Amino acid sequence: MTVEREGAVELERPVPPRWREAADTGGSIGRMTAAGRPPRVQVPRWVQLVALPLLLVLTWVLASAAAHVVFLFLIAALLALVLDPLVRGLQRLRLPRGLSVALVYLSFLAALVLVIVAVATAVVGETKTAATRFNDYFTHPRGASGQTSADRDVDRLQVWLNTHHLKSVKIRRRGHRLVEQIRQRDVGKYTNRIVTFVEGAAISIGKTLFSVVLLIVVSVYMLLDMPRLGRVVDRRFPPRPGEQSLLRSVEHALVSYVRGQAALSLIIGVSAGVGLWALAATGLLPHAQQYALLFGAWVGITEVIPYLGPWLGSIPPLIYALVVHPLSAVWVALLFLGIHQIEGHVVVPNVMGNALRLHPLLVIFGLAAGAEFYGLPGALTALPVLAVCRAIWEFFADRVTFEPWHGEPPPVEVELVEPSTAVHK
Repeated sequence: MTVEREGAVELERPVPPRWREAADTGGSIGRMTAAGRPPRVQVPRWVQLVALPLLLVLTWVLASAAAHVVFLFLIAALLALVLDPLVRGLQRLRLPRGLSVALVYLSFLAALVLVIVAVATAVVGETKTAATRFNDYFTHPRGASGQTSADRDVDRLQVWLNTHHLKSVKIRRRGHRLVEQIRQRDVGKYTNRIVTFVEGAAISIGKTLFSVVLLIVVSVYMLLDMPRLGRVVDRRFPPRPGEQSLLRSVEHALVSYVRGQAALSLIIGVSAGVGLWALAATGLLPHAQQYALLFGAWVGITEVIPYLGPWLGSIPPLIYALVVHPLSAVWVALLFLGIHQIEGHVVVPNVMGNALRLHPLLVIFGLAAGAEFYGLPGALTALPVLAVCRAIWEFFADRVTFEPWHGEPPPVEVELVEPSTAVHK
């Protein structure tokens, strides 16, 4: 097959049948060039000068007016794109797409509810245990002396000071007076308030799960219509030989984000668990070996929340440390302070930057900008949106060009009129 251009003959590469069909049905944008490549779409100067700025302003105004709805549909689209590879995997087993979508969502929701219930149960249980120990520490008498554990610790501290040549430091009387004041203020009342607050927080989390029904419904509709959307996009923008379609490129970018987030949670969770175990082994956090795995798993789960993850993960270990020994809470706070600094400035930019193929500075900027635009939900969706934008940019980078604003002006056609040879007098 040849193409003639101004007297020259140029050989044309064979066009695959899939592209030929797309070119026949896709209009001018979907047609292949003579070399077998997708055509370049050139944006005229007037579009760059007028239409694009107006379109950006209009988009910003509409997004600001319906920010919650736009954000809801954005999350639904990201969720549908993340789950679409699982649905296609079930379809390879000859299951209908509707049944595959139902199985994937039921499995996803079951796993999510199981994790939240398990974590909430563990946190509430440990809080109740800590509150009971804290109450007994100040109010429950032990032994024949009838002293509480707090009174005994005050006496032991005074003995330690005396044996280390610090007899001038007299804290026994003041210590017993402080314990008595705490005891008279009804420690149990305050610990019960803490337990009630934690239980209420757990119930609120459960109610929030039921408030995302609209999000799930929207994402289900998107997932059911994903093949149709893929055919429309491929017809308009057919991929090159060996190149993924636009929709598959976006899905691949989101899968890379999920893998990066899993690696990040594993790194921070293991770091927190090992750090707590080391504190327990050195005696700085007594009897914490049996809880190091649980605390590390909790930190790994909360790491999904950018920046706040390590702080939320530090709450159960800090409560445990305060109950076991107040000085241990200082070491736990220092441990999580170091984890937070390393996580925010080293681990997240590098791990997520490698997973998404983005510069670490762009990752930091995306997280900060997402939090500035829409708070914590914005920070949660910032990196997935950046991954999608990168995939779209790579797909259209050599498909869309802008008409240059410099260079020689276009030629102007001038019609020449021959002068009359006859002169009339």
